[in-house]
Amino acid sequence: QVQLVESGGGLVQAGGSLRLSCAASGRTFSNYAMGWFRQAPGKEREFVAARRSLGNTYYGDSVKGRFTYSRDNAKDTVYLQMSNLKPEDTAVYYCAAADNSAPIATMSAYHYWGQGTQVTVSS
Repeated sequence: QVQLVESGGGLVQAGGSLRLSCAASGRTFSNYAMGWFRQAPGKEREFVAARRSLGNTYYGDSVKGRFTYSRDNAKDTVYLQMSNLKPEDTAVYYCAAADNSAPIATMSAYHYWGQGTQVTVSS
């Protein structure tokens, strides 16, 4: 089992920034790909960013150039730095863990999920 706890959400004005954190515990963190997804009210959960233990970071089209993913294997933590936020970024943001061999932009690949953290961007 992998336990994931997100933090850092909140209310921010359009154009502002937030940094989300996801702390992992349980199994060896470096064995997993870690991803961020989000879900707005009335919409399906959407891929935001992800990276395997080693390798490139992948971003959803709607956040490219504005969001930056990072992971610290020594701290068992992943981060999502969100800049130039827009009202359409309002959603619950989830951290998730998948096998390194999985298609990491696909929600169904993820076995473990955090409880989510709310991000609200006002116009």
